[in-house]
Amino acid sequence: MSSASPFTTKSPSPSPSSATTLYLTAAFYKFVDLPDFTERKAPLLAFCEAHQVKGLVLLAREGINSTIAGAHDDVHAVLSYLRQDPLLADLQHKESFSAKPPFYRMKVRLKKEIVTLGVPGISPTHMAGTYVKPQDWNALIADPNVVVVDTRNDYEVEIGTFAGAINPNIQSFSQLPEWVTQAQALQDKTGRKPKVAMFCTGGIRCEKSTALMRAQGYDEVYHLEGGILKYLEIVAPENSLWQGECFVFDERVSVGHGLVPGPHRLCRCCRDPLPEGALESPLFEAGVSCPRCHGQTTEAQKSSARERQRQWEKAKASEQLHIGAPHKTTDSAKRTAALLPSGSPVLYSFRRCPYAMRARLALQAAGVRCELREVALKQKPEALLQVSPKGTVPVLVLPGQVIEQSLDIMLWALAQHDPEHWLPADAAVQSDAMQLVTQCDGDFKYHLDRYKYPYRYDLPDGLTHRAQGAAWLAMLESRIAAQGFMVDRQRRWADAAIAPFVRQFARTDATWFAEQPWPALQAWLAAFEASPAFGRVMTSYKPWQLGQVQVVFPAPD
Repeated sequence: MSSASPFTTKSPSPSPSSATTLYLTAAFYKFVDLPDFTERKAPLLAFCEAHQVKGLVLLAREGINSTIAGAHDDVHAVLSYLRQDPLLADLQHKESFSAKPPFYRMKVRLKKEIVTLGVPGISPTHMAGTYVKPQDWNALIADPNVVVVDTRNDYEVEIGTFAGAINPNIQSFSQLPEWVTQAQALQDKTGRKPKVAMFCTGGIRCEKSTALMRAQGYDEVYHLEGGILKYLEIVAPENSLWQGECFVFDERVSVGHGLVPGPHRLCRCCRDPLPEGALESPLFEAGVSCPRCHGQTTEAQKSSARERQRQWEKAKASEQLHIGAPHKTTDSAKRTAALLPSGSPVLYSFRRCPYAMRARLALQAAGVRCELREVALKQKPEALLQVSPKGTVPVLVLPGQVIEQSLDIMLWALAQHDPEHWLPADAAVQSDAMQLVTQCDGDFKYHLDRYKYPYRYDLPDGLTHRAQGAAWLAMLESRIAAQGFMVDRQRRWADAAIAPFVRQFARTDATWFAEQPWPALQAWLAAFEASPAFGRVMTSYKPWQLGQVQVVFPAPD
């Protein structure tokens, strides 16, 4: 059985003649092992923001779970971006449209579980129950020998469920395991474990709940393929056993057959649907409380909520966005365009890469302004690979020229302008600088890599290579002690080129490095790390995605 949600959905395109803006909502999940899930957050968030897509994505070691919304093409761009990864290539999704934006912000959150059950060892990938297609669901739950369980929270069940389904009356999904162990409805009169059919909103909770049931010895466990939403999408109302509306976790609040938004409103305090009669209750206050949550907040919290509601109503009255309002970018965009006219250099970089550091240091020292594109090394943008198939950073793109080596970028930048005199006038000093940097990039980098990452080279440890690198650093100690810097008595380009690599070596074991008899080298490195120039080039940026606002480097004062 595939761990992907096994439903398929055609993607209707919004009518181009419609005068009303349509927002596409896409819901999707997949249980799959994602050991690098933490590293996926930043590039995914940047891509969504670049395409004006809003919603929530949950990432965990066990997979991905999300609902996002935006323009049709932008949402599909995000889906295509995710499916480029072989682990998510078969990711399936469900679609619906609305006239109002379902979300106001874009969030990507890291979790222990993409849906929290709290029971270790439950693997939907290997243990989930049997899928039942929506068109076959009625026949299954009409069987008197089948126990039908709604796995959703009580406030969701309150506004709609399947006829005859058991409501566990849980306030969170993590309470379901305890209910399973105690539920009399799951005790067959003959002592055998009954057939169980489970359902939830989109299918994800049932992946885990049926895996839980199987782990507890239930052999015949079924769940609704695609969840309630898929059932409501394809089963005609006249054939439906669904009663009421289905709660959804966005601004639509609820949907009915055909996934048409329902009549329910949301309490802005507890984020639950308002119960029947709530608007007439003295405990209801718009944006502050409802009968369900009035007793759960303090007066100070209610006061804060009243102010937030007042600001929202003020913004609405003046036809301005309050929640999720975009930043005022007009003046900023004009300033960026002035700083980066057409044909400006483009630098593909990675903040922590020592080669990219030295390139940024030289561009900053030269005052050469460019567009900086931060690269996520595990998801390199296609634009980078098109100009430089080798896919390493830094890469400087100029009109009619691509510079792919960090030293070439440094020397090109300083040839344009060298206000700090990083290039020595004396040819012999320049030759010495070049020889020293070549040694850094050759033998020293070889030993540095094996000292820092011995496991990559099948080494028991990196101590032998630490000793080899230390011999070269001892030579640098003698140079700096004698003249203050690498090649003479002034900071030169060689200092900037070598410092990021010495820094990397020192940080591999900072205690050991501090204990070495290298006071001049240690002071030189400390001064480099404390310098305003280094602080500016180490500014953190989100990974670049096509269409995002340009990043000006060096940043204007």
